Amino acid sequence: MKKFKLLWVDDEIDLLKPHILFLEKKNYELTTCQSGAEAVDLVKDNDYDLIFLDENMPGLSGLETLSEIKSIQPDVQVVMVTKSEEEYIMEEAIGSKIADYLIKPVNPNQLLLSLKKNLDHNKLVSEKTSSQYRQEFMKIGDDISQATTYDDWIEVYKKIIYWELELESIDDDGMSQILDNQKEEANNSFFKFINKNYLDWFNKDEEKPILSHTLLNKKVFNNLNEEGPSMLIVVDNLRFDQLRVIEPKIKNYYQKTEETGYYSILPTATQYARNAMFSGLMPRDMQKLFPDIWFNDTDEGGKNQYEAKFLAQHLKRLGKPIDFSYYKITNHEQGNKLANTIQQEKHRDLIVVVYNFVDMLSHAKTDMKVIKELAADDKSYRSLTKSWFDNSPLLNMIKEAQNMNCKLMITTDHGTINVKNPSLVKGDRETSLNLRYKTGKSLSYNKKNVMAIKNPADAHLPSINMSSSFIFAKNDFFLAYPNNYNYYVNYYKDSYQHGGISMEEMIIPFCVYNPK
Repeated sequence: MKKFKLLWVDDEIDLLKPHILFLEKKNYELTTCQSGAEAVDLVKDNDYDLIFLDENMPGLSGLETLSEIKSIQPDVQVVMVTKSEEEYIMEEAIGSKIADYLIKPVNPNQLLLSLKKNLDHNKLVSEKTSSQYRQEFMKIGDDISQATTYDDWIEVYKKIIYWELELESIDDDGMSQILDNQKEEANNSFFKFINKNYLDWFNKDEEKPILSHTLLNKKVFNNLNEEGPSMLIVVDNLRFDQLRVIEPKIKNYYQKTEETGYYSILPTATQYARNAMFSGLMPRDMQKLFPDIWFNDTDEGGKNQYEAKFLAQHLKRLGKPIDFSYYKITNHEQGNKLANTIQQEKHRDLIVVVYNFVDMLSHAKTDMKVIKELAADDKSYRSLTKSWFDNSPLLNMIKEAQNMNCKLMITTDHGTINVKNPSLVKGDRETSLNLRYKTGKSLSYNKKNVMAIKNPADAHLPSINMSSSFIFAKNDFFLAYPNNYNYYVNYYKDSYQHGGISMEEMIIPFCVYNPK
């Protein structure tokens, strides 16, 4: 067990001998001194885990000593101990990032509590969190085996995300690995659930989840702000776990009033899911009604250039006279420009912003090797998303939206998954290129690793030709061609992709926030 090194600085240190003996019996190693100047010299030559610092001393005051100590060891934890309860002293000390603030006379248990809180905190939290997950492990396993509805699977996925975020904050690789295995088990069962039920969501009148093409009508159009504008932000590829790590910043300005898990249609790809969202139509219907602006996988041209037109037609079809504006942000400069001018849209009923940052990250439009090093796993992927958001024009946009008394809705069109296992697939030259799904004729594949839809019309999907079919990769598989197989596999393994069947790709968030 580590023996923590403490320094106690007090001009009346001799009167504190009983407290010192108490802490030494608790296995803390103490050094004492009676002045700020002496403390500064000791800090120059020694590393301390924590320093108790008297505020009222002759010579250098406690606050002056604190400043000197922080200039030498910025990260050392300092607990200020003082007789004074004057507010300015507390504010000065807290502003200097002290670890704790104790009022004299202190008793030994107060000291011990402060030490536990500041030195043993991580260890205690780690032990408690690991213990709680061990208790929850069996219950999550039961939830996975008993999940039979789309709502059941939303709850399973949210529980797994909760424990991912809890366990990543502690140093317990063993527990994290157990959770990874449990998530893999869940995704395998989720694949079976989708394979069994997905087509029924379109072909039967039974209860069905909110899907891409029903989201706006069910959750947005009838939920607009009656006292000002509403803003719908669609962050491409934003998974539930990524929303969780950026949400604390959002909550500085907004209060969440609703959270819904909804399902992306298949393929979980922007071309299909986002166009379905804005049009209110499934892809096969888009192809029939809008042949000039719908593009199949193998067609030349941009696949998501006409979202504003799809949205306008959607509103017209429903007879909803909603005045909207539409913006697509694909780079930092565009984001800054909109953040600086968004006030000009305050007369609108609905401001739609599509923000493509997460999609660009997952697609690795910069060098794949660099992106894979920055986001090698879900923990680093979340961290990268948080760092981006904290410094992004999107956060500035949300601040401006609050100033406009704007209702905020945040969602996405699909998620993404870190792919690890290649699965061989063969097809002709007309076969689509996506790594998580394929469409084409004469497809040859491992049946255990994919869900196949022989007749695309069953899933309301368009056909490239008369004999086209679709296949969707399960869990963390990605579909690899035999040509240059080893290079292809090594290049794309551990990258983030979408289009297939996993909780991460299909179960996605829709949240509503009111300004504070």
